[in-house]
Amino acid sequence: MNASHDDSRHGLADRSYRPERADWTIDQDWGRYSAAEHAVWKTLFERQSRLLPGRACQAFVQGMRELPMRHDQIPRFDELSEALMKRTGWQVVAVPGLVPDEVFFEHLAHRRFPAGQFIRRPDELDYLQEPDVFHDVFGHVPMLMHPVLAEFIQAYGQGGLRAQKLGMLEQLARVYWYTVEFGLVLEQGAPRIYGAGIASSASESVFAVEGDSPNRIGFELERVMRTRYRIDDFQESYFVLDNLDQLLQLAQIDFDPVYARLRSGPVYEPGEVLASDRVVCRGSGAYHAAKRAGGQP
Repeated sequence: MNASHDDSRHGLADRSYRPERADWTIDQDWGRYSAAEHAVWKTLFERQSRLLPGRACQAFVQGMRELPMRHDQIPRFDELSEALMKRTGWQVVAVPGLVPDEVFFEHLAHRRFPAGQFIRRPDELDYLQEPDVFHDVFGHVPMLMHPVLAEFIQAYGQGGLRAQKLGMLEQLARVYWYTVEFGLVLEQGAPRIYGAGIASSASESVFAVEGDSPNRIGFELERVMRTRYRIDDFQESYFVLDNLDQLLQLAQIDFDPVYARLRSGPVYEPGEVLASDRVVCRGSGAYHAAKRAGGQP
């Protein structure tokens, strides 16, 4: 795998799987979770609860406070959906894992967030290739309580269906990656976490906000859409919003002229810093340089 290339987006990992339902949803079947699985949730929840204060944005913190999410057991999706519906009209639906792009977009376009029903094993606490219930629920659902994120993610689902037809899915997926998954936002002059991939990771929640290695660059749409990302390690660059309302502007944009411009011109590697960038903090690049010196991509 070339770790610099964003060749993994929303697609299905196991293409031999055939769903019973056309929308790929399954029952959460909460009663079948074992004590060991609830214990994994507890370990992860308590670890992130210690790490995120002062690092997560206020919207994430507020969302966590208002959701029926306990530290000692995997949440029930129906209870989460009830709270979300009252606030932003979203619901959480269980899926077996990654789903095809068109299914993913269709769910988002109708304010349904597909969450993996399974939880990682105890020996996978720090790295998991496929998003599980902890990443999807702990990482994503608190931000779905915020009206701006709720609007933006629905618009992304609607836009994804169109991007797929236009052959621009790779470019649009970078927006999701650098916002919903690995986004930072300025609060009181400092970058704070709102992306689920950071919020659900013990190591990256520190690396992204406080590490000397990564770049933190002011968010600019076309710059982001031209920038590859890493799928197997910490990000080399994070894009930082001035405020969450920037996402509302993106939700209302006509992407067709943007796609026309993106059909030509450069594509940037994850660690590149451009003269035109509004750099919040230029990183040393030391972490990934050491990896490459050791023979890793």
